Amino acid sequence: MAESAAEAPRTSPDEPWPVRVVSQKISAWIARLGWVWVDGQIAQVSRRPGAGLVFLTLRDPSAEMSLSVTCYRDTFESCDPPLREGSRVVVHAKPEFYAGRGSLSLRADELRHVGLGELLARLERLKKVLAAEGLFAPERKRRPPFLPRTVGLVTGRASAAERDVQKNAAARWPAVRFAVRNVPVQGPTAVPQILDALAELDADPEVDVIVLARGGGSVEDLLPFSDEALCRAVFGCRTPVLSAIGHETDTPLVDFVADVRCSTPTDAGKRVVPDLAEERRVIEQHRYQLDRAVTHLLDGERRWLSAVRSRPVLARPELLLSGRRDEVDGLRDRARRVLAHRVDAAGSDLHHTVARLRSLSPLTTMQRGYAVVQRAADDAVLRDPADAAPGAALRVRLAGGELAATVRPGP
Repeated sequence: MAESAAEAPRTSPDEPWPVRVVSQKISAWIARLGWVWVDGQIAQVSRRPGAGLVFLTLRDPSAEMSLSVTCYRDTFESCDPPLREGSRVVVHAKPEFYAGRGSLSLRADELRHVGLGELLARLERLKKVLAAEGLFAPERKRRPPFLPRTVGLVTGRASAAERDVQKNAAARWPAVRFAVRNVPVQGPTAVPQILDALAELDADPEVDVIVLARGGGSVEDLLPFSDEALCRAVFGCRTPVLSAIGHETDTPLVDFVADVRCSTPTDAGKRVVPDLAEERRVIEQHRYQLDRAVTHLLDGERRWLSAVRSRPVLARPELLLSGRRDEVDGLRDRARRVLAHRVDAAGSDLHHTVARLRSLSPLTTMQRGYAVVQRAADDAVLRDPADAAPGAALRVRLAGGELAATVRPGP
């Protein structure tokens, strides 16, 4: 960078660098990288008859990126088993810039097959990383809709997996709609195109669920569905994703990330939509149960209403009124008798009380000739002659009235 900054002022519209100088400097910068090990998938092999060089196109398994690789024929043919298009390899190479063509290429001196054991070990390490990040967590998995408006289907063109999903889904729900995206399901271009199809379906508001489907194959054939970029893309989808890759024993990493794992594409066709015949049977069963429940309820209410109507209070309400009238008449007569008895008893008691009162009354005594003498001054009753002084004025009360008297001294 320091050299570049120092040399930058040398160029100007009046003093530009020639193409050869720029090419030399680019070549020098690229040469600094040195020998490197590169992991990729062979997308194309070109061998000219009689030529000592083999030209390869090495593609990134997870992106639309590739590099040209050149190696000697002996180096290419030394691999066992022989390399072919689609093989996963590790290349020991040095990047070189060819000034004459203005192109970049890797010059390889060693090519190695990525063995099945190494692939499985890589997948196991990636599986642990994704699990630690929570991509396999059961609590984040979403339930697919009961009846999706449109089912997104990502699968190979005219494949058995596509037919199985559509055939079984249509057998269960004839009105099911599919938005199919046909992509390569193996090889170096599979992952980028699957990612594009997945993003397109996830952005479609009419698509309620997405199915990733592929038939069976070897571990190498199913490698695109264990790709880290694809797993993270499935995890980031807002639409529920069903994974239906290979057979029941096949478990690519996308199975652990998807919201629902289907054992086969046929199983996906059965699980993505409900069974119309089964739903009709369930509806008929529930309707029958509802009819029975309503009939039972109405019968119970009818029996209760009949029992209520048969009660005397409703069947012959006049009997209840007649009985109550008789009770009221009886209570009225009883009250009249009790009241008369009490009045008679009270009159008799009053008569006896009046008689006793009269027998004890001073008036009765005076009627027999007795009188009550009182001093006129203070109305005090005299009981002893000494209580009246000579000349004192007296009042004599008789049965027939009063007399005034004066006390005279005795002889």
